[in-house]
Amino acid sequence: MRYAVCVKRTTVMLPDETDARLRREARRRGVSIAELTREAIEACLPPSPRAGTPLSFFAIGAGEPHDAARDAERLVSEAIERRRRRSGRSR
Repeated sequence: MRYAVCVKRTTVMLPDETDARLRREARRRGVSIAELTREAIEACLPPSPRAGTPLSFFAIGAGEPHDAARDAERLVSEAIERRRRRSGRSR
């Protein structure tokens, strides 16, 4: 994977066994150690909010698909409120 954004070099100290497992997995997948490390770190971090990212909570809700369409405004408002509460922000 090539990055169009700036990247930073970071040194990570790993126990020998972890390093060996990392190298084996990178070789097995046919990717670089850096790529596998980025993938693992991204998997452990919360999502990064980005401007212009499509809303991640569309089509949520129970019942038939038309329920989500009919109640979209309420579902979106509830999802936004849940996100605000999780991040510690209030109205």
